[in-house]
Amino acid sequence: MTIQFTVEHEWLDHSDPAQATIGITQHASSALGDIVYVELPEVGAKLEKGAVAGTIESVKAASDLYTPVSGEVVEVNEALRADPALANADPEGAGWFFRIRIEDSSELDSLLDKAAYEKLLEAQ
Repeated sequence: MTIQFTVEHEWLDHSDPAQATIGITQHASSALGDIVYVELPEVGAKLEKGAVAGTIESVKAASDLYTPVSGEVVEVNEALRADPALANADPEGAGWFFRIRIEDSSELDSLLDKAAYEKLLEAQ
């Protein structure tokens, strides 16, 4: 797996160089608390890097979900729509949010690796 992170606490797995799976980190899941609703992007939607891709609502707050790279949404996690608590139970696995066809792989260069993300968490 090739996983990178954003400062907004999303993760992106681009093991497949043509597309990436995107979700929220364990840190984000814990900070949000019990997630009760997720709004996912539409399949076929074209998103620009940094654009709001959806919304996450928890018992504590509502938060936007951003896309770490530009591209076209090719799949959403319907299981997450049916059971938003998956984003708490397994945020970096079965609780993934959507998959996107990567438009510009150079955008991956601005994302954090695991060590840089852990350092970011320590600084917060």
